[in-house]
Amino acid sequence: MTNCKRVVVIPDGFADEPIASLGGRTPMQAAHTPTLDAWAPRAALGRSHNVPQTLSPGSDVATLALLGYDPLECYTGRAPLEAAAQGIELGPDDWAFRCNLTCIRDGIMASFTAGHISTEDATEILADVQREVASQWSTLAPELGGTVEFVPGVSYRNLAIFRPDSPSRPFPFDATTLTSPPHDYSDQPIANALPKGAGSEYVRQLMDACAKLLKNSQTNARRVAQGNLPATDCWLWGQGKRPTMKTFAQAYDWGPGAMITAVDLLRGIANNLGWRVLDVPGATGYVDTNFAGKGEYAARALDENDIVVVHVEAPDESGHEGSVEKKIHSLEEIDQKTLPPILDKLQSYDNWRLLVSPDHPTPISTKTHSRGEVPWMIVGSDVSGDGFATYDESTGARSSRYYPQGQDLMTLFLRGDLS
Repeated sequence: MTNCKRVVVIPDGFADEPIASLGGRTPMQAAHTPTLDAWAPRAALGRSHNVPQTLSPGSDVATLALLGYDPLECYTGRAPLEAAAQGIELGPDDWAFRCNLTCIRDGIMASFTAGHISTEDATEILADVQREVASQWSTLAPELGGTVEFVPGVSYRNLAIFRPDSPSRPFPFDATTLTSPPHDYSDQPIANALPKGAGSEYVRQLMDACAKLLKNSQTNARRVAQGNLPATDCWLWGQGKRPTMKTFAQAYDWGPGAMITAVDLLRGIANNLGWRVLDVPGATGYVDTNFAGKGEYAARALDENDIVVVHVEAPDESGHEGSVEKKIHSLEEIDQKTLPPILDKLQSYDNWRLLVSPDHPTPISTKTHSRGEVPWMIVGSDVSGDGFATYDESTGARSSRYYPQGQDLMTLFLRGDLS
């Protein structure tokens, strides 16, 4: 496999809808993308649907499908994947929850990122929460026992781990425990988004205790004095137990792989797939990320890996903010800085392919994820073009290449006949 190379570039939330201010074009159509435009006529274009109707349209579900895994078979929740990214071992009865540091004002989700709080500030706040709230769990819920641990991650993306005392005394969470992604409620009331179902009263009790503590947080006082938003709440969601998955080598009989990302969710998926995670200096998970560095590191990684996945979070974050300008900027940076070094390196191999595909749409109009179709493009040493002049949502929709179950695309990408 040493001369058979595959690269997947995932511009998270890349797909969108026509926007009036862009003359009825999508951000993808409005962006200046000379690299994609040059390769589109030589590419196989199509569309896929990465989110089953019974699951929420998050990057966790959609990325698993895009990478060739049926979410209905292996998905247990977002937080367990992020726990794997941090090397956190979950016992069979442990539960992991995603913990967003958010800013809620007058019952409105003012910012699901607490103003894109820095990792340093988030770590300080989580230390306070662990010391003052989690350590008092036995007092908050003496009938349950066990422990709760708040684990800092990157920026607003953190975790809470619930570990029971014993299998005979499990936490009362199950499939009926319902939580909501805070980014689904940007600038909206949160009353109907609070946890519901089995064990939800304990989750809400913990969230309330955190909110009470954060009212008097010194870190928040400093942030406000600096003109930043405070982190008013610890929003718990995305819960689940540890998943069981085959590695990518086991599932597809493929060589070693690597993942480049700034997001713990993708790191966790990589760990479950048996791939290395490569850290790129300046990778932030936002529009100020090191777009060029991601491309350069991916190109170098091909020397030792047969598949490299490059995940770029910036378009998704732009969609959540409802910023057309930032989304267009993200697409242009990916096109002009991330893709060129990858394509240059790939063409030094006899057998190579590149797949560019969003995981899901994040429309500017709704500021949240959608389970709609996404366009994809495959170019390579053995790929004959479908004749489309551009790669965007409209050409993907016109293509006859359609995968209603997104996980089926991976087999085509790795070995399918595209000549």
